Amino acid sequence: MTQSADQHGGSVAANSTFSGAIDADAVIVGAGPVGLFQVFELGLLEIKAHVIDSLAHVGGQCVELYPDKPIYDIPAVPVCTGQELTDNLLKQIEPFEPTFHLGQEVTHVQRREDGRFNLETSTGTRFITKTIFIAAGVGSFQPRTLKVEGIEAFEGTQVFYRVKDPALFEGKNLVICGGGDSALDWALNFVGKAESVVLLHRREEFRAAPASVAKMKQLCDEYEMQLIIGQVTGVESKDGVMTEVKVTGADGVTRRVPLDMLLVFFGLSPKLGPIAEWGLDIERKQLKVMNTEKFETNVPGIFAVGDINTYPGKKKLILSGFHEAALAAFGAAPYIFPEKKIHMQYTTTSPKLHKILGVETPVFD
Repeated sequence: MTQSADQHGGSVAANSTFSGAIDADAVIVGAGPVGLFQVFELGLLEIKAHVIDSLAHVGGQCVELYPDKPIYDIPAVPVCTGQELTDNLLKQIEPFEPTFHLGQEVTHVQRREDGRFNLETSTGTRFITKTIFIAAGVGSFQPRTLKVEGIEAFEGTQVFYRVKDPALFEGKNLVICGGGDSALDWALNFVGKAESVVLLHRREEFRAAPASVAKMKQLCDEYEMQLIIGQVTGVESKDGVMTEVKVTGADGVTRRVPLDMLLVFFGLSPKLGPIAEWGLDIERKQLKVMNTEKFETNVPGIFAVGDINTYPGKKKLILSGFHEAALAAFGAAPYIFPEKKIHMQYTTTSPKLHKILGVETPVFD
């Protein structure tokens, strides 16, 4: 919480008004697979959710880090990509019409006198909500940047930490920095599309898939691309346009490499960000939950599901997050419907759930 009085789940008084706020039953922080499935589990209990994510798109880590990489451990789905999993989850939650608030992060959470929460985002969106579900993965992802003087001036025009529009780089002279899967994947992808591709890595060993490394070396042997062992230590520009990067090798020699665009893939650094200031019990940058019955944090009404939480026996698997989301929804229901008895129902047989999902109840002979 934003005030120390709530460090152990006690009440922090807030103004009874919170101008311009959206009245909500549930706010989910994080639009990754677990956050999306949380929408589904809440929807089955007739709880409408608002979803906030710092990224400009849904899918979280799955889409940000491996949209085209295969996932093999989703129950009953032998294989799917991160993007396919996200697309299917979005289709699954369509009946519940969640409201997404993307490209913003929660900056302020404060308990109100009436037991609800005031919540505000970095863009000024405000909520008064009965419950909060934190499904933020390992936090908001920030790219690890290149630490070279003056490089910031070219970010977004010639220096990129993500590829959003591959067509932007076609026909260009590219230098790609990094030794992981992202760097190798994009280097291989742009061979034959870009004017030239130079892969720059600080050492001979790579973290990428061996098949990708082998393919890269083959293309280098065929003079389709080039590998340079070294690090960017400076940039040269003319009339406000970056023309070259200075690359210093292990031998201490600095060479100049001409380029049109520089792509940097040093990985993404997860950060808890403002979540660390909400008065929640934190252990090794993860949120402790009080029990595995409902995955509630030390602050009543705030739940943590997915990779963001920790408890004895925790396994960081998407399927574990799905399980946690189901129990968290039932745990939150009494805050939203204090007078209502929640009955366990099955989507296979419940006419009520069929109505909620917008499907016909099957008739069995």
